[in-house]
Amino acid sequence: MIFTATPLPGAYVIELEKKGDERGFFARAFCENEFQQHNLISHFCQVNNSLSPHKGTLRGLHYQLSPKAETKLVRCIRGALYDVILDLREGSPTFGKSFGAELSAENRRMMYVPKGFAHGFITLADDTEAFYFVDEFYAPESERGVRYDDPTFKLQWPAAPTVISDKDKTHPNFDRTWHLGAR
Repeated sequence: MIFTATPLPGAYVIELEKKGDERGFFARAFCENEFQQHNLISHFCQVNNSLSPHKGTLRGLHYQLSPKAETKLVRCIRGALYDVILDLREGSPTFGKSFGAELSAENRRMMYVPKGFAHGFITLADDTEAFYFVDEFYAPESERGVRYDDPTFKLQWPAAPTVISDKDKTHPNFDRTWHLGAR
């Protein structure tokens, strides 16, 4: 695997290192040893799968508060999506900064999303399917969200969403107390 650091410390775009011949190619999509060599989480307890039938479907931005914060490893297995991560780690020099990359069935890239980041994506094709691993179980009481158009962050999307859930479009504007669970 090829690990490319993003401008946000701890987050990576991971590409397959293909070994090919006339039969096609072979590549590892995950290797515990390689993840550990990059000081990345290598134990996942849940695998999630989403299918979005329509191009322009926006999902996110979602995250969970500590101690249920999640690390995610996201891959698009059908179609294409633009994956966005937002650094919400207290004290991080890149707090409030975002990064996005196209993940597609064709390019087989993955996004490694560390704990403390919000995550979301918009589909770039009909019938887009994402598959992602998480290292923490879903905890609804710890769930939070950042609206895709929250003026605090000025997130860049390749297109305006055409399908978005009521829950995702009604997240409140960013408020550190609520979003980060400050007391």
